[in-house]
Amino acid sequence: MSSAGYSVYKSAQTNKDDPRDVEYRLLAQVTSALIKARENPQDVKERVQAAKWNRDVWAAFRQDLMSDNNQLPQDLRASLVSISLWVDKETLAIMDGRGDIDAAIEINRNIMAGLKPESSGEEQTPQTS
Repeated sequence: MSSAGYSVYKSAQTNKDDPRDVEYRLLAQVTSALIKARENPQDVKERVQAAKWNRDVWAAFRQDLMSDNNQLPQDLRASLVSISLWVDKETLAIMDGRGDIDAAIEINRNIMAGLKPESSGEEQTPQTS
């Protein structure tokens, strides 16, 4: 993981927003980039950039999940770390044009559903066309 990916995630955590809201927004942004890349398959650079961004986000999540300060239940942390490892592997395949970008999008959507801000209806899960 690039240290830049983790530093962006950590700096987002330092603001006053609920961490779940920050994580939701970050996943919404990267999922939108993946959807755009899927809709434009001839643009290899866009696909690689979106996949790498997704990988960096998940690597930052993994680093946070493995921290002793993380307060999620251990079994949930372990499951999310496993997902992050799958994302890492699948991202390399997506970058090569062999991976399943739809699966990466679906994973993000499923996690977003668990993080969805309860207090506002203003943010929506990115949809496909």
